[in-house]
Amino acid sequence: MPADAVTLPSDIWIAVLHHLSLQDLSHLSRTSRYFHALINEYGWKAYLMANRHPTWSLSKSFSVWSPFEQVRYNTLTDRNWTLPSFVARPLASRWTAKLQPVLSINNSRLFVAAANQIYSYTFGRSEGSRAAPSVHFECAYTTSKVLQATRDITSIECVPDGGYDRTLYVGYADGSLERVVLPACKASSEGQIHLESAFRDKRLYHGNDVVESISSCGNNLLSLSSSGTAAFFTNSSDPAPQYIELRARSWATHLTHRYAVLGASSLTPLTVHGIHESHISSTPSHILTNSSHDDHPCPSAVYGICGTPPSAPWGGSEQVVISGWYDGVVNVHDLRSSRRAHRIPGVSSSPAGGALYPVMSMCDPWLYEPVYDVSSGGGGSCHIAAGTARHSVVAFWDVRAANKGWSVHAPGNDSSPVYSVVLEGSRLFGATQSRPFVLDFGPGVREDTYPRLARPPREDGLKRRDSSGVGFYVTRYGHSRPQ
Repeated sequence: MPADAVTLPSDIWIAVLHHLSLQDLSHLSRTSRYFHALINEYGWKAYLMANRHPTWSLSKSFSVWSPFEQVRYNTLTDRNWTLPSFVARPLASRWTAKLQPVLSINNSRLFVAAANQIYSYTFGRSEGSRAAPSVHFECAYTTSKVLQATRDITSIECVPDGGYDRTLYVGYADGSLERVVLPACKASSEGQIHLESAFRDKRLYHGNDVVESISSCGNNLLSLSSSGTAAFFTNSSDPAPQYIELRARSWATHLTHRYAVLGASSLTPLTVHGIHESHISSTPSHILTNSSHDDHPCPSAVYGICGTPPSAPWGGSEQVVISGWYDGVVNVHDLRSSRRAHRIPGVSSSPAGGALYPVMSMCDPWLYEPVYDVSSGGGGSCHIAAGTARHSVVAFWDVRAANKGWSVHAPGNDSSPVYSVVLEGSRLFGATQSRPFVLDFGPGVREDTYPRLARPPREDGLKRRDSSGVGFYVTRYGHSRPQ
């Protein structure tokens, strides 16, 4: 480096730092005390802004870690994703019955709803990036004193509540929809806390139909019943909902500031409705189809929908929709794409231009089973995770090399579906019929990072420990087939 480079004004160097790679910043910081201090003050912050790793369970730790520690943690995590290398842990002992759990997450807690119970797990704070932030069981809440299938929880969604992170919308099998504020409880409380009526506010939107899905974005919410009634409303004391009737067996929702995406079982199972000034359009602005729909239409179903993280290769646009389909395919649609079907057979009215084809499609070639849920994030914010319908399999794809996907069985290797998944920068949280679990790709995972099991592992159907001595052995396989 020229000797007079340091004489340039700091403002110029700060502007330059925004365009340097991780390796460039690391090398430059070692050239002099001046650049070491400058990069510690501005360089790592600029790198974090340009390379965001959205995460809920690490948000408390990131608030106290230095920018350099955050970059270090993210870099080691990204390296583990490329290997892949992770620690697989169950978050609880096996349930006594076969359940259909659903997950929801915020910056303080992971909620696992199964049958009539809501299990709360809190996220701890690590003082340094060399120890993984902890996840501890807080307590269990019960929504009914009598166990009845009609009162099973079928959907759950966290909503903002001023930082308390205790407010949820809960949907039930009998069509009830409630806004629930969870009361405080002591960590590791024994027994269950029954949610009294003072903590619950009912919303009578769906009659007696199962509330299959709830999504939120800011102050807006979208719920969907099994019969195809979608309710769009706000998180206020007395919201007046707007309704959309799909008139089809319906499954999934995804909500952004500009769009509401609905998944159903029909000839057009994935539709997008525009949102403008808190008003939702009753007719779809886009119909999203698969690559074979044009010539040979047949009914299908979409069970899981999600968007992309802010730093995804697509730019984190609301116009990118990721969906999991009945035929085992995960499709990625870009509403800006011009690749459309000329016609939609069997549909009398459709948006101008016809149905929109996916820009990318992925599947596990060894397991053509329905995809029950999808989530995005992971290393470099470039991964998609899919919970499949059999053998507790979660499939992963890096969209930068989607042909090199891989799949893994959840701890315990149950024959169950993976009903719900939540993917963030370093962790995947999932749930089978037997238990919730986590795959942790971050560094510094220890035995006390996750809850201790109530029973010996072998009684819970868990195999031997993995090479780290912290996680449990799971079966992983690649998607490539021999030619």
